[in-house]
Amino acid sequence: MDRTRPLLAVLTAAVLTVPGITALSSAARAADADLIANGGFETGLGGWTCTAATTVGSPVRSGSSALRATPAGSDNARCAQTVTVRPDSQYTLTAHVQGSYVYVGASGTGTTDVSAWTQSAPSWQPLTTTFRTGPGTTRVTVYTHGWYGTGAYHADDISLTGPSTDPGQPPAPPTGLRTGTVTSSTVALSWSPVPGATGYALYRDGARTRTVTGTSTTVTGLSPQTSYAFQVTALNDAGESARSATVTATTSPGSGGGPSDLPPHALVGYLHASFANGSGYTRLADVPDSWDVIDLAFGEPTSVTSGDIRFDRCPATECPNVESEADFKAALKAKQAAGKKVLISIGGQNGQVRLTTTAARDTFVSSVSKIIDEYGLDGLDIDFEGHSLSLDTDDTDFRNPKTPVIVNLIQALKTLKARYGDDFVLTMAPETFFVQLGYQFYGTGQWGGQDPRAGAYLPVIHALRDDLTLLHVQDYNSGPIMGLDNRYHSMGGADFHIAMTDMLLTGFPVAGNTSNVFPPLRPDQIAIGMPATTNAGNGHVPPAEVVKTLDCLTKRQNCGSYATHGTWPSLRGLMTWSINWDRFGGWEFQRTFDNYFG
Repeated sequence: MDRTRPLLAVLTAAVLTVPGITALSSAARAADADLIANGGFETGLGGWTCTAATTVGSPVRSGSSALRATPAGSDNARCAQTVTVRPDSQYTLTAHVQGSYVYVGASGTGTTDVSAWTQSAPSWQPLTTTFRTGPGTTRVTVYTHGWYGTGAYHADDISLTGPSTDPGQPPAPPTGLRTGTVTSSTVALSWSPVPGATGYALYRDGARTRTVTGTSTTVTGLSPQTSYAFQVTALNDAGESARSATVTATTSPGSGGGPSDLPPHALVGYLHASFANGSGYTRLADVPDSWDVIDLAFGEPTSVTSGDIRFDRCPATECPNVESEADFKAALKAKQAAGKKVLISIGGQNGQVRLTTTAARDTFVSSVSKIIDEYGLDGLDIDFEGHSLSLDTDDTDFRNPKTPVIVNLIQALKTLKARYGDDFVLTMAPETFFVQLGYQFYGTGQWGGQDPRAGAYLPVIHALRDDLTLLHVQDYNSGPIMGLDNRYHSMGGADFHIAMTDMLLTGFPVAGNTSNVFPPLRPDQIAIGMPATTNAGNGHVPPAEVVKTLDCLTKRQNCGSYATHGTWPSLRGLMTWSINWDRFGGWEFQRTFDNYFG
């Protein structure tokens, strides 16, 4: 969050290393089969998994349809299909393309993954490459994609010719689905094995959430005292079975994650306490009672890697109407007496914090504790932005992080939580780049070259989910982000907030890996971050769009094009940058919250 101007949207392209062009191969043997389903896109995108893509009636090479895909932001508009192949066999991949920097390739070959590309194809041009499968390879993914910022490309008549294989039949539906141990946030499930199944897919409330190889799993990240319906299917190379019979489970009561005396629906705001900008200085005593959590912005480090956090209130030369230290502390105690929570927020745009060493970690704990103790604060907000968090190249599992700046931050926050006890309020305000972008990209990626900050908050949130009071992602100053519907959503309307929040409440595969799912958070842990005015940040939406967002997520009413995966009446509320900007705008954001939740 910027003290002087809105943050610039940061969305670094995920750059992948692409092998060189492969020489054109001879025609495939006549006995070989074409293994691609819907290679001419005559049935829309059926059989393909695509981003930023559609089918068009012109231009086409043959038939009545072709693919049109448009790279944007960090997306190269990839369209992919996984096919069953024979081990140790030769295959030829061909696609006809138009556009600039168009690629076709195959991955998971078991030998050398291949691709071919063209820098410019003003008319239909064939791209062909060949590969041999490895001795244990039974499935290969073929794909086409463009390049970042180079405009739309077209593809048609994609084929993969080579020895076919009989995939057989999908397995039978699983039987014996049953629940085991049920807690406030988890449900254990098990079922009987299915002959011929190579894996199983779990469905929660009708939505597919994960795949597993065994016959049991524990679903995590559930809400207390909430009923859930579960089904499971069996998988093999031929496809997916019908769903099993449904079993239901109701989680037990539980508090966890912070103080229970927050109101059911809370309004969170940042108060510019250490600086002034165009919104003007607002005294703590003048903050209206509607604000339930007040984040004092900001505590900042003496240097990026010192871990030494200082909180300096705005000087009178910058804020002529600043209150005295005594009046500030008196106002803080009055807010707490009225049931409000006052936190110190660490970071912001200018406060880069990288805890690269255990010494910096320990200094962070001691210096933050000193601020909390001096003012008698209720807790801590982590607003790390910019380059504060990033992942090392070998750090690929959010459940087991290895990067020092990640591990040290987790340890520091757990130490602070243990020091101050269950009533300690812990909140986080990451940008979408560090959270929801993790659905597509995590760290430097499988091939390297991606921005190492992509998804970097996920291990911190996950490690502290039982200690976390509120997560309020900044749904602003963001580039387009892909939702669980595999479509890109952009700021400026209710759909963006609905899609981004649904991801947190549903959970999502990290970097598209269905075996590595970030579990959902409880709805009482989620507040939606929005700018208070058009001056406060890019992505401001008017009150009507705020109401649509809340209606859709809490009532499943007034929804737009995005279909949510549930209804969450216990969603905690809203966060805004900032209280100062809302005052500057005539308290419009506050009034919208008050009118909605009464």
